[in-house]
Amino acid sequence: MSDAQLPVLDFVLTNYKNFNARATRDALLSYWRHISSGGRMFWAVAGAMSSAQLGITLAPAIRAGLIHGLSVTGANLEESLFRLVAHHGYKDFPNYRYLTKSDDTKILADRMRRVTDTSIPEDEAFRAVEKIIVPMWQRATANGERRFWHEYFYEVIQAIEPGAYEGDPEACWLLAAARAKLPIVVPGYEDSTFGNIFASYVKTGECDARIVKSGIEYMADFYGRYQELSAGEGIGFFQIGGGIAGDFPICVVPSIKYDLAQPVKPWAYFCQISDSTTSYGSYSGATPNEKITWDKLTETTPMFVIESDATIVAPLVLRALLECKRHPAEAEALIARHGM
Repeated sequence: MSDAQLPVLDFVLTNYKNFNARATRDALLSYWRHISSGGRMFWAVAGAMSSAQLGITLAPAIRAGLIHGLSVTGANLEESLFRLVAHHGYKDFPNYRYLTKSDDTKILADRMRRVTDTSIPEDEAFRAVEKIIVPMWQRATANGERRFWHEYFYEVIQAIEPGAYEGDPEACWLLAAARAKLPIVVPGYEDSTFGNIFASYVKTGECDARIVKSGIEYMADFYGRYQELSAGEGIGFFQIGGGIAGDFPICVVPSIKYDLAQPVKPWAYFCQISDSTTSYGSYSGATPNEKITWDKLTETTPMFVIESDATIVAPLVLRALLECKRHPAEAEALIARHGM
């Protein structure tokens, strides 16, 4: 049997035997078993993953039905849009570790905003999108409309004419999510470039803060979303990084159970990729076992922690899963040949 259709899966199964490599392999196989048995998966994305172009594999995974909901930071939400409309204006700095303060001052003067080894062009990204979204906010203010933060971005990204694309639309996860009407929560969206821009329009009186639904309303809405998503075989939780993108949505389970006093299924799977060592005393960096005490996971929940760089691990996992999705029988045969 040829494994030409499953090169990444074959590579992982052949080479990933111990330590973080083993955790990556086992998390991948458990993810696939959960999906192939009819389960769903929810992703929490922190960090600067959109600027790091995770959409190259995240967007196809959304289209393939490997991801069924998302929690993202406001920065990741908007930066997926920026990559679509301003890709040519980005500039990379592969030697970023050796930049001086003077070098970064020059980058500022060039109207670029550096994100590690790349940079977002202010005029082509921030100001171009501002021209589209601010009139939406103003119309909502005039009409007394209220929407969730991501709903404005869903409208923006689908309103942009394909001729204005600079990035590959097939690699834009926000566009894929908008077209699929994927459930999204954006906790703490105020902490983003467009959160700041929106605040400035509220301050000047041009927009009403009430046109954007609050984080509390996100959670209240997420109660129902979670119950829908967890039906059947349940929904797993795949987390990149720490912080509010992960902390906010994972709390839905105990909140439904204790605060609403309603029956609820626990998360059916958990995996976190982080280059920070997990430890007790810090929720965002806590080991999965600690989440058992908060009634978010159970002792039978498949749990994985991959202490590595998500820009390396997540695309590898997603590409292998896409291979499995496209060739399920061949994938199962290959997995069986490796004795797993």
